Amino acid sequence: MLMGLLDFFKKYKREYDVTNMRVTDLKTGFVFDYDLSTWEVLDEYEYDWGDNFFSSEYKISDGTKVCYLNVEEDDEVILSISEKVKIRAIDENLPEYIHKNEKAPDSLAFQGVKYFLEKESPGYFRNVGKTDWAEFISWDYEDEKGERIISVEQWGEFEFEASVGKKIKEFEITNILPA
Repeated sequence: MLMGLLDFFKKYKREYDVTNMRVTDLKTGFVFDYDLSTWEVLDEYEYDWGDNFFSSEYKISDGTKVCYLNVEEDDEVILSISEKVKIRAIDENLPEYIHKNEKAPDSLAFQGVKYFLEKESPGYFRNVGKTDWAEFISWDYEDEKGERIISVEQWGEFEFEASVGKKIKEFEITNILPA
């Protein structure tokens, strides 16, 4: 009986130090402060970009809006926060352009800001709570200062999603607490 109880606690032992939480420790249910609001992690996603390179995305809410926090770990932690937008709000002909040319345009204009294509990335996506991976392709754009971003994703022959956001620094996310 005692061994079973010890095995139970070992299985659920925390994999992080609650006194030194970082954005890379986030999981569903965690809360943190950003931009004078407290945000809750609603869901957790994983991207497989090939060559053993993965990134994470978290669906977050401050109680009034839903955003997505993207986390990449390379030589440093790279973060962005974005909101979903209708692809036709960026350019009403963008889906047709991508479908016809089998690639995205080199630049986009949205709300008076010009964005330039930075990278095209085929990859796989999954909700961490599930095991199925979905194949997609992503085109990432940045403004000339490298601060604002647009991401356009193609999930099927004619299924698209888009998001608009900005890059942020790790120190902007504070007071991370587990569920």
